[in-house]
Amino acid sequence: MGLGYIGLPTAIIAAKQGGVQITGVDINPKVVELTNQGHLHIIEPGMEEMLQEVVKNGQLHASTTPEVCDAYFMVVPTPFKGDHEPDVSYVEAATRSVIPYLKEGDLYVIESTSPVGTTEAMARIIFEERPELEGKIYIAYCPERVLPGNVIYELVHNDRVIGGLNPESTDKAIEFYSRFVKGTLHKTNSRTAEMCKLTENSSRDVQIAFANELSLICDKAKINVWELIELANKHPRVNILQPGCGVGGHCIAVDPYFITAEFPMESKIIATAREVNNYKAFWCAEKVQNAMLRFELDNKRKPVVAMMGLAFKPNIDDLRESPAKYITTKVMQSCNNAEILVVEPNVKEHNVFKLTDYKEAYEKADIVVFLTAHNPFKELPYREDKVILDFCGIYKK
Repeated sequence: MGLGYIGLPTAIIAAKQGGVQITGVDINPKVVELTNQGHLHIIEPGMEEMLQEVVKNGQLHASTTPEVCDAYFMVVPTPFKGDHEPDVSYVEAATRSVIPYLKEGDLYVIESTSPVGTTEAMARIIFEERPELEGKIYIAYCPERVLPGNVIYELVHNDRVIGGLNPESTDKAIEFYSRFVKGTLHKTNSRTAEMCKLTENSSRDVQIAFANELSLICDKAKINVWELIELANKHPRVNILQPGCGVGGHCIAVDPYFITAEFPMESKIIATAREVNNYKAFWCAEKVQNAMLRFELDNKRKPVVAMMGLAFKPNIDDLRESPAKYITTKVMQSCNNAEILVVEPNVKEHNVFKLTDYKEAYEKADIVVFLTAHNPFKELPYREDKVILDFCGIYKK
């Protein structure tokens, strides 16, 4: 259920590596159409060839509605509502849509990042509608652990944490995942598995916040943050991450709120890390705006500004929760008719931004703002005749 950045690759890998007959369900008819044609609607190296193979041999087909199966996997978004409160309505809607198809012996698994207790809540919904299934089906939670751009390898080789509502459900889920996962499958209960996913990404958010906070301090202290971190990491027990223009994606920028919303008094460090990382994007936008004003005062004309990168991390097309997209929007809103060139080499077209080739934008711009460290950007020579704002370490030295 869900053919997005995680659901579709999981379906393809389970079909190809695990030999499983897969029905991929998505509410977007275009996604279903493209999938059945063997066309990948996301960017993921090597994945389209695998999709074409499993579609051609009949191992995978897509549909807008569920079908009778033996195992059901919820791999749908969990966005926010209100003040960063997790919204599990997509998980609930997907769950309700498969309830009529469930039968004795079936496996139901949630992969979507979810607040603690979601698996138990979905079980209650299932058994309220189908009380005869209580004790007759297997229910578990198994969060994904993949890095966009390296999904094929990580879906197969990464360890997985699997937590059932009971030991039998855990074992049933492990039996399925062992068909295509070569990493270790770790047993636990559903609440611990849910919290484990949130903990992993909250930990990374805190570490990135430290690096981003250092970058703010170093800017004021006139210190090269990249050199500082490189030197500090020479210590055998120090491993500081690299700063950026914020934190994006549908994991690190989102999951900590699932903890802070439920445990506000106990999650002070996690909440502060979120504030620091959100502020970094605001700070970057202000730096760009100030550079534009300075250029206009010095040169008596408005600058041409190149915003380099919209994706939330290098070399992918995923713009979800992207600080680069937020910064670009803020700059465009306050540009006072200055020419803003928006660059994202991994996206062909965008329904909001008019995209420009990265070489053309770099050549034309007076101010170049590096927001995402895409590999093509690293080939561009440093130009002393341009104002370069490097928020992602293209030119670290």
